[in-house]
Amino acid sequence: MKRSVKKGATDRSFVVALSRGLDVLRAFQPNDGLLGNQEIAARTKLPKPTVSRLTYTLTKLGYLTPVPRFEKYQLAPSAMALGYAALANLGVRHLSEPFREELMRDTGGAVAIGGRDRHNMIYFGQSRNGLTLGVQLDVGSRIPIATTAMGRAYFSALGPEDRAALLRELRDHYGSRWPKMREGLERAGEFVARHGFAVSTGDWQADVAAVGVALKLNDGTGPYAFNCGAPAFRFTEDRLLNDIGPRLVAMVRNIEAALRGMTPQPTQSKKPENKKPRSGGKVARVAERVR
Repeated sequence: MKRSVKKGATDRSFVVALSRGLDVLRAFQPNDGLLGNQEIAARTKLPKPTVSRLTYTLTKLGYLTPVPRFEKYQLAPSAMALGYAALANLGVRHLSEPFREELMRDTGGAVAIGGRDRHNMIYFGQSRNGLTLGVQLDVGSRIPIATTAMGRAYFSALGPEDRAALLRELRDHYGSRWPKMREGLERAGEFVARHGFAVSTGDWQADVAAVGVALKLNDGTGPYAFNCGAPAFRFTEDRLLNDIGPRLVAMVRNIEAALRGMTPQPTQSKKPENKKPRSGGKVARVAERVR
């Protein structure tokens, strides 16, 4: 794989074989089910003979389960256990849940939190209901950094060195498509500076509109980012700018306050007294674990 080979050539501590094995596991998406060696090779850009050796090894280690009838593989419980362990350690996922649920109810949009996964953002927390038809992403789903509100918010929260490094990776990844995508990222940065949130209206999917806000933690992890999205006919540009965006900013600021041990301010709602988190409740307990 180009990225692994390049890294291995410049870093003697980098284990290329391990990197390639993890690339095989990463090839499986939430809704894939079964994948064969040829499909895995196409996704990882690895030679098929290499993929065959890797899938054999991962099967022996218990990370893949072979399905001989179809000559394909699926992720085994050992591989899934790694993901569940990671989710369990992401305290911000649990702390943000009541805030996400409230914003979902108030706006009718799907609300998610995600972190970076190479050129994408990966969801590790998601709140949605039947009203968010057309936005059917779930935990483990990946969305591109360059064209989504969540990704653009994340990008804008990076420091200068990390931002420059990510720009180089995205340029190499997208090739001829990159100039237009870079323009979108640069405009998003200016928009975040003015309004506090990023917007994507049809840039990723023509019928989806969303806003995104970044979250920085004091423990050095992240940054992470939240989004709130819905079909474009429900989230018009005017509503994104004047309603959904400011609500998402307020939600993230309240999460930051909860992480600092402060009492979050109630968001805009008809009955704020019923939705204000009480000290000593679930939010306070999870905040203590995150800190």
